[in-house]
Amino acid sequence: MKELSDQQRLFLVESDQLYRIFREMVWRQNDYRYAMRWKNVNGNDYLVRLTSASGHGRSLGVRSESTEAIYQNFQDGRALALDKFSGLKDKLAIQTRLNRAMRLGRLPTVVAEILLKLDEVQALSEFRVVGTHALFAYEAMGAVEFKMELLASGDVDLLYDIRQHISIVAKKFDGHGLLGLLKKVDKTFEVKASERFRAVNKDGFMVDFFITQDKGMSYVKPEAMSAGDLELVEVPNLEWLANSPRVESIVIASSGLPVLMPVPDPRAFSLHKAWLSQQADREPVKKQRDFNQAVMVLKLLQEYLPNFPLKPDEMRYFPKKVVQSSIASLTQGLIGLDNA
Repeated sequence: MKELSDQQRLFLVESDQLYRIFREMVWRQNDYRYAMRWKNVNGNDYLVRLTSASGHGRSLGVRSESTEAIYQNFQDGRALALDKFSGLKDKLAIQTRLNRAMRLGRLPTVVAEILLKLDEVQALSEFRVVGTHALFAYEAMGAVEFKMELLASGDVDLLYDIRQHISIVAKKFDGHGLLGLLKKVDKTFEVKASERFRAVNKDGFMVDFFITQDKGMSYVKPEAMSAGDLELVEVPNLEWLANSPRVESIVIASSGLPVLMPVPDPRAFSLHKAWLSQQADREPVKKQRDFNQAVMVLKLLQEYLPNFPLKPDEMRYFPKKVVQSSIASLTQGLIGLDNA
């Protein structure tokens, strides 16, 4: 691991503060994305709040002093939101250039743009990034940089907790599903025919859509969010990550742009990766990579994130045997790393 310089740390803190304000302004701006207008019906003017780009809306009543006030407040609020949004966007552009100049950018741009789009429609809270790309969040939390060979990956894994109603997040995608959102990032994203949980773009970059298993007796696997969308694939034991505390970290994209990344608790990541490395059916090349990532995150916890102590009795969202065997192997791996 390589520690960030003091200047890099300063820019990371400033990026964190600025983006968290900016994202709230993006949400406020989106509240005004559909107009409010007067519509004449049978000689009477009615105030209509549009709710879609196709012109659908709902009536707020016939023209009167109260509806005139509603209309004016909407226009004033819209203008103010646009003004604040523009100002913050300019500041964010400056910070982005500074981050790039200081070589803070680490996260692949395509991943950052996907997270930004999810955040823009307020759907990011429904997902967690799991797998290799979560490491970008952990290194940002510790203000360090991992070796790039540990971070390289041609796909990003998005985990959705199936205990949340899929219809809730589906509405945020305006009926176009996750694939529709991905196409706004890169129009070449298509669902892979042989693995319909996966979308692939022209560069071969993949987005995998996983859900947790629900072991309830009345459980019925939900359908895709829209026709032709990515299918929901259950992955055994990912509920360990879904049940762990949720952590959000500001990560800097290779473009310099800050983005919020939600990930599982780093302790859960380390335990899960260690467990994966012990599975007989796991490909050997992946097993060693899993273990190296698990050990590196444990080292990060011990040296830079003491507020995340790895205490077995606090890892209740994992089976006790998994915790015991994973910690034992991680301890040996850490000894080997320190002696290397």
